[in-house]
Amino acid sequence: MSKKTQDHIFTLILAGGGGTRLWPKSRKKTPKQFLKLAGDKTMLQATADRFSKITPWENILVISNKNYVKEVTKQLPQLPKENIIFEPEKKDTALAMLVGAVFAKTKHPDAIVVNGAADHVVKKTDEFVKLMQAAAKAAEDKDKLIAVGITPTYPATGFGYIKVGKEVGKIDRDVSLFKVDSFTEKPNLATAQAFISTGQYFWNANNYVWSADAILEAFKKYFVEDYKLVQPLLKTKNPREFQRLLKPIYKQATSIAIDYAISEKANNLYLIPGDFGWNDIGEWKVVYDLGRKDLNGNVITADSENNQVKVLTLESKNNLVHNDKRMIALLGVEDFVIIDTPEILLVMPKERSQDVKKIVERLKADNLVDYL
Repeated sequence: MSKKTQDHIFTLILAGGGGTRLWPKSRKKTPKQFLKLAGDKTMLQATADRFSKITPWENILVISNKNYVKEVTKQLPQLPKENIIFEPEKKDTALAMLVGAVFAKTKHPDAIVVNGAADHVVKKTDEFVKLMQAAAKAAEDKDKLIAVGITPTYPATGFGYIKVGKEVGKIDRDVSLFKVDSFTEKPNLATAQAFISTGQYFWNANNYVWSADAILEAFKKYFVEDYKLVQPLLKTKNPREFQRLLKPIYKQATSIAIDYAISEKANNLYLIPGDFGWNDIGEWKVVYDLGRKDLNGNVITADSENNQVKVLTLESKNNLVHNDKRMIALLGVEDFVIIDTPEILLVMPKERSQDVKKIVERLKADNLVDYL
């Protein structure tokens, strides 16, 4: 991709999530994007490194919560500080992607934005970069919104599915582009199995690529109130002024996911199939699945400063253990998750990983906010 093309391509990292299913490591003060869950880099650092192969660092944008100013700047010293957008309050992906696109447009009138979350794992980086660059090329057509969907590897019930219609063309000769037919949110197992058997369904990973003009036009058509709210942002090229203007906008804007606000309504959405070893680290079982296993199938993790702490496993297999400062000894334990932190110890069957959010909900109900 030529430097001229790269000049108006931006990558936007969404880094404002909470990750309640990864409690107690992921908490309000240390959400999952700032943790090392799949290697020696934090999720945010790994995402930024991956995106730096698509655009130069000066074209990488990060949108996160105002409470994480110091953490983002600390973890990404290569990133220009003016490229970090801090949300004054928690909303959802629709507003984050809209604001990110507007910010990119203030930097270049023909901006194209590659969107991605800070908590995704990609094992085949070269393939990821190739497909995102192809999507950016397709997005040069401002009549198109592009999604890079994930080729499903099993009938997942925790992801949304995108159904495609006919193939409408090729990008760079070998990348197929399909017209999107419909969306389905988190189907049951039987439905997911039926979807996969057709070969027409892809996981929705929120890997959207579009021109700033195209997504602004979509909001104007389908979500006009939020479109009107961000208009003052388009009139400034000063990052500090841009940041100052966000507070009243966020106070009035709708909290809604991009899929509900735009994707499910748009008639100009297209999909590029992706197969690059993608995973969303949304629960402890996924951390186990991605982890390095010993001869008994146990995955042992620790914060880097505590990596000399021992975990003793006797007649125990297929467990995930995260230790902090204490020795942990397991005897006759199978398929468990054990997460030890300075304040909290979590013990549960691995198959109950999705239910960690129930603990978080109980803590909220009991007003035990210090543990959130």
